[in-house]
Amino acid sequence: MADSGNNSIEIAYFKSPVGELILGAYGEKLCLCDWRHRKMRDAVDNRIKTRLNATYVPAFSDVVEETKVQLQEYFQGARREFNIPLLLAGSDFQKQVWQVLLQVPFGKTETYLGLSRKLGNQKAIRAVAAANGANAISIIIPCHRIIGTDGNLVGYAGGLPAKKKLLGLENPLLERRLSMF
Repeated sequence: MADSGNNSIEIAYFKSPVGELILGAYGEKLCLCDWRHRKMRDAVDNRIKTRLNATYVPAFSDVVEETKVQLQEYFQGARREFNIPLLLAGSDFQKQVWQVLLQVPFGKTETYLGLSRKLGNQKAIRAVAAANGANAISIIIPCHRIIGTDGNLVGYAGGLPAKKKLLGLENPLLERRLSMF
């Protein structure tokens, strides 16, 4: 459990071109950048609140404001990497998966099998997929860059249309290839 002496996670909402996000900061680090209306919203929120021993409070945060600026730059095509301080609220395994996700370059994709291999256990595909789905810092930790082994788009908390748009924003050639499916 983290404890910075602060029992609140400052949250705000951000309307992106592909869907509304909920952003949250705890102790001057971003712990939440997730799809506001995702199916697992309650489970993700409960995990973050429990791990940080904190509650959500709508409030101003410098980190959240900087995240909004960097997301706007990303959607305008002016940013390929984010430099926001992150606080990962998850199990040790989830954190390992999210760290590997951070290494998937802008404009590229990876498969669940590829992620499993990078973690040293190619049989952990289902666990890797579950950790990928539990990512609460979407876009910045680029879980949208993970595709099925057959090259098809699979599960995404923001929905497959959002995933396709994000991949197309990062790599227009990839978007043309995906539109053939």
